[in-house]
Amino acid sequence: MAVSFKDYQLKPFIMEAIEKKHFTGPTEIQQKIIPQVKTGRSIIGQSQTGSGKTHAYLIPTINTLDPSIDQVQLVITAPTRELATQIYKDIQSIIECCPEDAQLTAKNFVGGTDYKRTVEKLKKQPHIVVGTTGRIKDLVNDNVLLVHTSKYLVVDEADLMLDMGFIHDVDQVASKMPKNLQMLVFSATIPEKLKPFMKKYMDNPEHIHINPKQLSAQQIEHIIVPSRHKDKVRMAKDILNSYQPYLAIIFTNTKKKAEEVASQLSSYGLKVGQIHGDLSPRERKKMMKQIQDLEFQYIVATDLASRGIDIEGVSHVINIELPSDLDFYVHRVGRTGRANYSGTAITIYDQEDEQALDKLQDRGISFEHRELKNGDWVELGPRAKRKLRKKTDRTLDAVATKAIKKPSKVKPGYKRKLNEQRETFKQRVKKKTSR
Repeated sequence: MAVSFKDYQLKPFIMEAIEKKHFTGPTEIQQKIIPQVKTGRSIIGQSQTGSGKTHAYLIPTINTLDPSIDQVQLVITAPTRELATQIYKDIQSIIECCPEDAQLTAKNFVGGTDYKRTVEKLKKQPHIVVGTTGRIKDLVNDNVLLVHTSKYLVVDEADLMLDMGFIHDVDQVASKMPKNLQMLVFSATIPEKLKPFMKKYMDNPEHIHINPKQLSAQQIEHIIVPSRHKDKVRMAKDILNSYQPYLAIIFTNTKKKAEEVASQLSSYGLKVGQIHGDLSPRERKKMMKQIQDLEFQYIVATDLASRGIDIEGVSHVINIELPSDLDFYVHRVGRTGRANYSGTAITIYDQEDEQALDKLQDRGISFEHRELKNGDWVELGPRAKRKLRKKTDRTLDAVATKAIKKPSKVKPGYKRKLNEQRETFKQRVKKKTSR
């Protein structure tokens, strides 16, 4: 398996772009995807967030494009404008290294932009198309974007595409593409409902699944903090003041909650940005630029931001709420600890979150159990000990009830005496077992 990009016989301009990015060598998913793309076979790729997936498909596909043919040769679909724009920037950083006499062109087509102006720009077809599925579908259906010449179709974040109801749009675009199309589908999970779409367009695809050595990146520290019925947003403010993060994302489960949390944090004097589905395209674009320009130290977000949006420099993630789908925990915390930097993920949990935390631990997450008291972090014992103690107490209750039975003839005050006898019995058992 290749340990250097030089092993892939890439064009000089691709190697120049890789050097400018300071990539030391291919990641595991890049080692497996790049050679497979060269075979012409369709691919299903699964890997954890932050694994280098985007360049795993950009490097080998762009390497084969012919700049002398003014036709669409590569189409990349994304579920959100932010992800499409991020991929577009990655493409630009590669093709800007092309020689002047062999320049590749790329266009980003997303919703929320002037459609007529977009059409006017398509008098000449770009070599690479990236964008949101709805906008690409509209341009294809209006015969202004000609995708019948494309060699590749990349479907990024396919399971999120399915969740957001966009897979039908991808289907319509794919139906206008060549029969010998090479399709590359990337997804964190492969839901059953996604399989008919893949079967329709992918003939005997190569399924590449990178099993993470642990559920999230090794350089992330996972901390859980009990809420103890306190105000979670105030707790989050105290945690942020304690850590003084370079850049932190605070996750909530709903748009309404995100707005409430952002408002409350702002009332404490913190400058807070927001990313959620209720922002208009213009507001989202402005917000992403402000975040990239480091105008905010804190960002409140829903899970839209945990999938595919790469915000540089995130040092801390705080979960005000655990997501109902625990896969999203991995995506959330994956916003930090990227590119070999360390990161910290803090989850404020309620008693009803115990089962979800157990499931995450079963998946390989190792939690530090702590509490912030008077500005200092205090280590709490493992949650397992507390649970074991509760379980032992329940078992002792059952044993004591069986041993000290209700008398056949009862007198006034018998219940109190019965409880006293059972408590005495339990104390004797505890003393014996502790010796």
